[in-house]
Amino acid sequence: MTHTFSNQVLNWYDIYGRKHLPWQQQVTPYRVWVSEIMLQQTQVATVIPYYERFMTSFADVQTLAAAPVDDVLHHWTGLGYYARARNLHKAAKQIVEDHNGKFPQTLEQVIALPGIGRSTAGAVLSLACAQRHAILDGNVKRVLARYYAIEGWPGQKKVENTLWSLAEQNLPSERCQHYTQAMMDLGAMVCTRSRPKCDACPLQSECLAYAQGRQADFPGKKPKKDKPVKNTNLVALLVAGQIYLIQRPLSGLWGGLYGFIESQQSVEQVAKEYGLTNFNQHTLTSFRHTFSHFHLDITPVLLIAQQQNIMNVAEELSARWFPLNEPIEVGLAAPTKKIIEQIQRML
Repeated sequence: MTHTFSNQVLNWYDIYGRKHLPWQQQVTPYRVWVSEIMLQQTQVATVIPYYERFMTSFADVQTLAAAPVDDVLHHWTGLGYYARARNLHKAAKQIVEDHNGKFPQTLEQVIALPGIGRSTAGAVLSLACAQRHAILDGNVKRVLARYYAIEGWPGQKKVENTLWSLAEQNLPSERCQHYTQAMMDLGAMVCTRSRPKCDACPLQSECLAYAQGRQADFPGKKPKKDKPVKNTNLVALLVAGQIYLIQRPLSGLWGGLYGFIESQQSVEQVAKEYGLTNFNQHTLTSFRHTFSHFHLDITPVLLIAQQQNIMNVAEELSARWFPLNEPIEVGLAAPTKKIIEQIQRML
């Protein structure tokens, strides 16, 4: 069955698989690695323009390692899950310092890099170096869980270990790089989360989920848990056409990104703290931003002043003023961008 499984997948790939994605051209471990990090939690169509811009600015690992983290985060703005960008930058530095700028060639060395797990490491070494490694991203989990009717949520260790074992068993002895791409494509294009195209699937005849009419039951769902709701006030200062943004600590929520003053104090207290004595206050439209573990209800407030004496506030190490009518070329979280757009529409 294993031989048949991989053959069917490869035969399907030869006809229908994706072969013209940007990272499939001029293949190098660096190019594939960047794409794999961007594709975590993000659809291919969303990633492509970000990937192309990123590669234009950071064509190789040396350029990425030498770049300021602000520049890297700016190129990531809008992609979300910003720890990916910070880890990519850290790993690039590590590759330059510890591996003479050459992407490591063993699974253990690749997993040792920041932000890279077993599946991503296997994918890079398989796709870029034609090494024989299994992967287990969301698409592959779905294909295997349905084909073998594996009960349970893949986030549970026992279920994950079963899927890893099946992923290893089904590896072909040759064309592993094509098989890796094929399994990702099959999950993304045919064995989709909802409304899978079973009639177009090369594995349909042996698929247990299809035989049982239970495609929607696999893989098992994560146990439902209500997300807590948190609240925050974000205060934007606009003085003489410039907006005030503070860089957050590298660790934690929105790490390394620039944003507004987060405060539970009254607006008057914030204004006093920042030396504003004569200002106009505007309450902007509140909105909810959802993270993987909680909802954040955001109330943005804009304070507009003309005096210049507040400008010295930006002497703080992590704060800067940005002209509102020019592109802001640092990393911004999605809510920060949303508030800036509100302000620009209002003015």
